[in-house]
Amino acid sequence: MAETTSILIKDTTIISDEIEKSSVLVVDDTIQEISNSLNDNDAEIIIDGSNKITMPGLINTHSHVAMTLLRGVGDDQSLQTWLEEYIWPKEANLNDELVYLGSKLAMAEMIKTGTTTFNDMYFFMEETAKAVDESGMRAVLGYGMIDLFDDEKMKSELKESEKLIKNCHQTCENRVSVAVAPHAPYTCSEELLIKSKELASKHDLKLHIHVSETKKEVNDIKNNTGKTPFEYLDSIGVLDSNTIAAHGVWPTDDEMNIIKEKQVSIAHNPSSNMKLASGIAPITKYLENGVNVGIGTDGVSSNNNLDMFSEMKLTAFLQKVNTLNPQVLPTKDTFKMATKNGAQALGINAGSLEEGKLADIILVDTLVPHMTPVRNALSNIIYSSLGTDVDTVICNGKILLENKELKTINEQEIIQQVNEKAFEL
Repeated sequence: MAETTSILIKDTTIISDEIEKSSVLVVDDTIQEISNSLNDNDAEIIIDGSNKITMPGLINTHSHVAMTLLRGVGDDQSLQTWLEEYIWPKEANLNDELVYLGSKLAMAEMIKTGTTTFNDMYFFMEETAKAVDESGMRAVLGYGMIDLFDDEKMKSELKESEKLIKNCHQTCENRVSVAVAPHAPYTCSEELLIKSKELASKHDLKLHIHVSETKKEVNDIKNNTGKTPFEYLDSIGVLDSNTIAAHGVWPTDDEMNIIKEKQVSIAHNPSSNMKLASGIAPITKYLENGVNVGIGTDGVSSNNNLDMFSEMKLTAFLQKVNTLNPQVLPTKDTFKMATKNGAQALGINAGSLEEGKLADIILVDTLVPHMTPVRNALSNIIYSSLGTDVDTVICNGKILLENKELKTINEQEIIQQVNEKAFEL
């Protein structure tokens, strides 16, 4: 990657907490100044921001990026059938090289659609870290632990997590941090869940877990433990402000209180929940209760893409139709979920365009038919824009996409490699 020390985005429409016309100066990895008095002499690289909307990079709070390899596998199935009959048998054939290629392909897709940070849970995670290093993105990476209530398996899973922490935490110019990632309460023994939390606390790491995704999961856990999923996790000490719970589709009122009290962040995955017919998470209710909610794509075979723009639109529309109230989840709240709330969940100094924040910035083209006219930039971003409108992506002060062209990944090469290899699964 070419070393840059300063970038000026000139005369642009900025969306962060407010919408304003201004210019943005990036020095090294940080937003140094936002003002109208900046000029061309202030930076080495000048980006013309007129006819562009400049905003924080999108933050994907729940993904399994190497599952790009499984795009189109197990469509139109329920979660358990999809996992047990389609996904797990193929994942048994994964190896280092496949995960590296699948991750790199995902990063090409994410950068091109405006995502700068993602929170991932999967296998062979050092290969995903290698792809993050080369791509220039930011990521929180967790090894997805599944012991299926087997003691020996539990020990080896924890060893894998410890190895990932040792080798990858705070690497890649601090763009990679590691989370502890037990898969779910129905695939992990109680001991693995407790030990996962101990490991996360010891290293002050996030704990990333699937919770309350389907009605079946809720019923099964209730039958096995006498408690609902969040109650169960709370009773064994897993929940706190470092916990990121993916899905949270079926919380009871009591669980809502637990989530609020323990300051758990929820990662909402609208496309995946719709495709697997898991249900509609009560996002409006979470937000009314002061719960921090981010947005995720989940894996590609339950989505089937990584476009956070479509997730923002679906997030808003689902809540409106589910509550029969067009006024819930206004654009500002949806935008915040995909940016600021995501940064809060992952504990990173990003998610808004402010002086002193990390320079994770995207520019969206407005000179396309479906973005014309721009009466309200925020409305256009949430309801009109497509991921393909992203023109420029800056992460950590480095340009990763310029004039819609990837700078850190050879797009055609990775497409060809994945086409050759994906069917090995």
